[in-house]
Amino acid sequence: MRVNVGPAVLTINYGKTFMVTDLCGNISPNGQQGIFSDDTRFMSFYGCYLNGKEWVRLSSTATTYYAARIYLTNPQFSTEDGIFEQGSLSLIISRVASEGIREELELTNYGLKTVNFNLEIALRSDFADIFEVEHGKNVRRGYIETRWNKEESELVTTYTNGDFFRCLSYRINNCSVQPHSGNGRIIFEITLEPGETWKTYCLYTLSDNKNVRKPLDLSYQEAMENGLNHTHTKWREIVTNITTDNEEFNRLYSQSIEDLGALRLSDYNFTDDTWIPAAGVPKFVTLFGRDSLTVSLQNMIIHPGFAKGTLQKLAEFQAKELDDWRDAEPGKILHEIRMGELAYFDKIPHNPYYGAADTVPLFLITLHETWKWLGDNSLLQNYRDVARRCLEWIDKYGDLDGDGFQEYQTRSKDGIENQAWKDSGNAVVYPDGSQVKAPKALCELQGYVFDAWMRMAEVFDVLGEKNFATLLHMKAAKLQAQFEEKFWCEDDGFYAFALDPEKKPVRSITSNAGYCLWSGIVRRDRAESVVKKLLEPDMWAGWGIRTLNTKNPAYNPFSYHLGSIWPHDNGIIAMGFKRYGFGEEVAQVAGGIFDAAKYFASYRLPELFAGINKEPGAFPVPYIEANVPQAWAAASVFHFLQAMLGLQANAPNGELFVDPNLPEWLSNINLRQVEIGNACVDLKFWREGNITRWDASVTKGNIEVKQQSWQPWQIEKSVLIA
Repeated sequence: MRVNVGPAVLTINYGKTFMVTDLCGNISPNGQQGIFSDDTRFMSFYGCYLNGKEWVRLSSTATTYYAARIYLTNPQFSTEDGIFEQGSLSLIISRVASEGIREELELTNYGLKTVNFNLEIALRSDFADIFEVEHGKNVRRGYIETRWNKEESELVTTYTNGDFFRCLSYRINNCSVQPHSGNGRIIFEITLEPGETWKTYCLYTLSDNKNVRKPLDLSYQEAMENGLNHTHTKWREIVTNITTDNEEFNRLYSQSIEDLGALRLSDYNFTDDTWIPAAGVPKFVTLFGRDSLTVSLQNMIIHPGFAKGTLQKLAEFQAKELDDWRDAEPGKILHEIRMGELAYFDKIPHNPYYGAADTVPLFLITLHETWKWLGDNSLLQNYRDVARRCLEWIDKYGDLDGDGFQEYQTRSKDGIENQAWKDSGNAVVYPDGSQVKAPKALCELQGYVFDAWMRMAEVFDVLGEKNFATLLHMKAAKLQAQFEEKFWCEDDGFYAFALDPEKKPVRSITSNAGYCLWSGIVRRDRAESVVKKLLEPDMWAGWGIRTLNTKNPAYNPFSYHLGSIWPHDNGIIAMGFKRYGFGEEVAQVAGGIFDAAKYFASYRLPELFAGINKEPGAFPVPYIEANVPQAWAAASVFHFLQAMLGLQANAPNGELFVDPNLPEWLSNINLRQVEIGNACVDLKFWREGNITRWDASVTKGNIEVKQQSWQPWQIEKSVLIA
């Protein structure tokens, strides 16, 4: 059995351009299908007809992330020459996405007599902003004009609203008949002898104020045989490669590698091994703060290219001034940036929008972790000033009331209510299911800042600013003590979800406390209680850990954040389990997500799925609007792998630490070309009874591989005394 996510569609993408159609290759105007780029829907309707009748689908699929093929046959139809039975004709539509879209049409007559008919292609463009497409509330502000150039066989549709411009060009090439345009359709007058084949191809070019996105003039066959270019092949060659004794896990890992390769955004002036990840298709093909940073952290053991690109681009957009409309303050790291019409005219605050309370500490965490894997001290020098501004933001703006905790509250009339990763409007609830009002001090935000301060203390010590490093240590120690005092709920044996506006603990049982394990802020003697609580039946569904426990009145397993299961959420929690030495529990969580992944088509993990119980006859039910592919869902596999193997980098000192604990379902695993600093190492892990053995072979450079467990942060007594 294979579970598909959402309505049955064909999706192909490359960079910022993607195309979503139904299984017949058509585009319905009433949903979220179309050709998109830069947050604009360039084509909102596509229909292919034979004498006005719809073709009959035989089969179709996306053959790779950038290409799709649709096999169609004719319905029964009548002409002056008589009736032609269904199945006499074949139409194959092949599409390749690059900057634009290339489409091939191939007709074959398998009948016994000559046939004359009209092949008709209907095209329409609404140039809607992706936010309006998502909510189904399109507002026409400018004007659309369509021109047919008979000599060039080109249909050009433009949209103009003041100085905002979009254009879709549909150009027909290598066509043996003269196409015509009428009634909103391109018409080909086709005559086919028995056994004869007719072909043409069409190029979709997407233009805006800055870019002209032309498709590669590369046939479908060439694209399938040789790839679009060498970038995806190079991606496969440079990432960490694995083999295991579990073929299904191999497929899951391979699909995750493919998805991350497909989600690389290449519109930036980076080197060949530096990228930014798109958060997900179809809604989030843009630069995000939280998502891009999380994916960068997940991908460290695979390749650091995402981290390098993400740090560079987010630093460029670091806020410089107060802006209530965009929830910006000096030093803040953006939430997301959009390029569509609404952002262009400041109808929404996403140009860029800064409404996230976690992006600043996550930036600092990612900077430190990237340094640990690259071992390049110049990275710290390059981002020193950016880091200082981040640290200033934490003190001045992250702590709204000066009580030492991080809170959030939007100031924008169109801002996001909840500004951590659970950012849906109803995600933060009391134990009685009612909504918590802002300002809200979520537990994981305190952990992030604690982790960021500890990491930055190490960074500024390396930079020679030892007094500042000591100050950061002292602030971290104070925050940890305050956190234990205010967030620990002794009766529950668990940490509060948040502090509400009155600074009272919100004692809802949620997955967020697992992030506090990951950050290392949790007191060691309380970690076991947190782990057990997260794995009790009201939180553990068998497929993974739920976002909210089943006892809360707000619990809904099919919701976005109130009881669903998110693979990336479980991956971060597994990393937290590992940090406190709970290796068997890591394997349990990894196994649950892995069991769910086996059900999904192509072993592709969706953004989230329902928090229903795993039981005989049940199967994972994806959230109806889940993004697929989705970056941090795909990359969660790498976090699980890192947690099970206990991989930690210390490239500045020429060290790689391992602390493996393999489960029975994954008893043998080999990793090849793990990059750390300027070195590469191959690693082998295998089970002998209940013990996991390992071996390492350095294939490039110098690195020492040691067995050492990951520990919570230790704050020296001298700091506590000070």
